[in-house]
Amino acid sequence: MTTINRPWAEPESTPLALLLLGRGSDASSERGVECPGELPAPSDPFLVERARAAKAKLGERVFVLGHHYQRDEVIQFADVTGDSFKLAREAAARPDAEFIVFCGVHFMAESADILTSDAQKVILPDLAAGCSMADMAALPQVERAWDVLSDAGVAEMTVPVTYMNSSADIKGFVGRHGGVVCTSSNARRALDWAYSRGHRVLFLPDQHLGRNTAVREMGFDADDCVLYDPHKPGGGLTVKQLREAKMILWRGHCSVHGRFTLSCVQEVRLRVPGVNVLVHPECRYEVVQAADYVGSTEYIIRTIENAPAGTAWAVGTELNLVRRLANAHPDKQVTFLDRTVCYCSTMNRIDLPHLVWALEELAAGRVVNQITVDTDTAHYARVALERMLALP
Repeated sequence: MTTINRPWAEPESTPLALLLLGRGSDASSERGVECPGELPAPSDPFLVERARAAKAKLGERVFVLGHHYQRDEVIQFADVTGDSFKLAREAAARPDAEFIVFCGVHFMAESADILTSDAQKVILPDLAAGCSMADMAALPQVERAWDVLSDAGVAEMTVPVTYMNSSADIKGFVGRHGGVVCTSSNARRALDWAYSRGHRVLFLPDQHLGRNTAVREMGFDADDCVLYDPHKPGGGLTVKQLREAKMILWRGHCSVHGRFTLSCVQEVRLRVPGVNVLVHPECRYEVVQAADYVGSTEYIIRTIENAPAGTAWAVGTELNLVRRLANAHPDKQVTFLDRTVCYCSTMNRIDLPHLVWALEELAAGRVVNQITVDTDTAHYARVALERMLALP
């Protein structure tokens, strides 16, 4: 392996962007994102031995899943790493595991509970590990939006499509109304399926993935997409706009990927000659338009793995993953697209102390933080997920 003389460097500290938690706030930040100036320090090394001992005591009764955005101290104990859908499928493929410990966020654990058997228990080490994007589409809001579409006379020919990054309630709603779940890697196929069954799509909850797929991949005009704001009467749209729209985008977004701006892309091109800009499709439209490569988390990982030695990459996704990719590929220059240290704070709630606690409790015969989805919601959410699995 060829090693280049550009080791990973943490994004720079700046007086504005890197305010310490509890001592100020970053005006560009929001719930779900933290910019403390540095990533959390690794936990007490003694906890590593406790985690190993508890996991060994549980043996094959436990299966630990680790999302790509988790801290390294947690990832080291994962039996499988991946994105949210891959991990949910991996859980379903382990029917003999009594406990599925999901190191991720709440909607991921819900999906695992939906896809696993009743005999299995899905555990989330910290119940506060949520997702700001998923929280942007609550079931009562979506039901009201459907009433708005019905009153406008367009609901009958509208197919709901929800991103995997949504609650079980929203997946269940979509399943009840003839819709489908999608991931960032199969959104185009899901939308093709939806348009074969209706005139328009209600896309939940990430406006950017919906817009980027419709405009960049399917050739829609930007005017074909309208933005439904659940906090405004009628979504802030007229009946005419609803009737003429091909894509009704929910006003939701990823708090991490939404931070990347066009100026981030322009700045890194000036700073790193010949850099390749690689971003997630949850980024804003102008960012993906300015990037060289756009794709899911798994696509980002494969692209860096397969890149020639000596190439330079600026990656627009969660900092824990970018940092891990940089350390795993010292023959390439891997840089965080934003110069601000920012990571998904809800993902980072799953730390080693929480994981150790969950594993030790399970080993002692006490089930903690079990995630369960009610039978009716799980049924219709599974319908929507199975439609996705059946996509050509």
